[in-house]
Amino acid sequence: MDLVPFDPGSDPEKLRACYELEQAARQADQPEGPPQSLPMFAGAQTHPSPYSARECWLAAGDTPGTWVGSCRLQLPSAENPHLTSVSLLVHPAHRRAGLGRELLAHAIGRARAHGRTLLRSDALVGGPGDAFAAATGAARGMEDVRRVQDLRDVPAGQLTALRRAADSAAAGYSLTSWTGAAPGEHIGQVARVSAAMQDAPHNPGSEVPSWDIARIRDEEAMEAAQKVNSYSVAAFCDRTGELAALSVLSVDPESPEWGRQDLTAVLREHRGHRLGLLVKLAMLELLAEREPAVRKISTYNAAGNPHMIAINEQLGYRVLDRWQTWQLGLAAA
Repeated sequence: MDLVPFDPGSDPEKLRACYELEQAARQADQPEGPPQSLPMFAGAQTHPSPYSARECWLAAGDTPGTWVGSCRLQLPSAENPHLTSVSLLVHPAHRRAGLGRELLAHAIGRARAHGRTLLRSDALVGGPGDAFAAATGAARGMEDVRRVQDLRDVPAGQLTALRRAADSAAAGYSLTSWTGAAPGEHIGQVARVSAAMQDAPHNPGSEVPSWDIARIRDEEAMEAAQKVNSYSVAAFCDRTGELAALSVLSVDPESPEWGRQDLTAVLREHRGHRLGLLVKLAMLELLAEREPAVRKISTYNAAGNPHMIAINEQLGYRVLDRWQTWQLGLAAA
């Protein structure tokens, strides 16, 4: 197997080939999940985080001009400098022929070349990547659960009743919203609320991101490169003017029936007022106005995050699939 490196920002042909491999795998392994358009995929690859270096490789097939697999590495530089995150993919028609093992050996070699000691990846529970990771001797990390809210299945009046209860519990808080990047007058508080996610469940031995204004702006630029519409709903404390809760959701214009929940966070000192539920309900009202085609919303929750799971279940979210983090120590690999 020949592995060919490429730069997503300067080689659109290989970038499209990588996207087509992703699409083939999605169709085979998770056909019920939200689709991913080429602009969304390309934006994520051509505008990577400045806090992480990246390497991309394609595996050439026997027929000239065909590609049978890919290997993408992320090498964090701010937090977790010991870690390499890897995405290995083999086209469904070429699986069970040893290509995955070759791609993994390549990823291990590249990670070691960068002085890394741990390889990490996520796999659909019950899918081919899950079985492959287990066979390599990797250890299980955190499990994430993807849920989907189908707005067509929500009983009439349920959201109205939930909003009434949330409004009552959140007396003394006011809502505001914006589209795209956070307004300058709010950006510092957005960073502070984003940092509230640091106490959410995460993989053992991992540093969580340290959020500041510059990092929020970098994330916004990355999202803009993906050509998605981003919406934010925030709850402010009337007494202090402090931003207490924030929900962020995006919609890919090429898949307008799907919304993707990006973030919901509540500052610790403001928890207990149903603010998480309130901002998510207000987001649904905003979507009804701005994105009326949205029918389904997907979200990920750590399996060990009962508070947010409870909120989502009240809103009618149902489990779609589960994703297992796998970690492979390179000293013994």
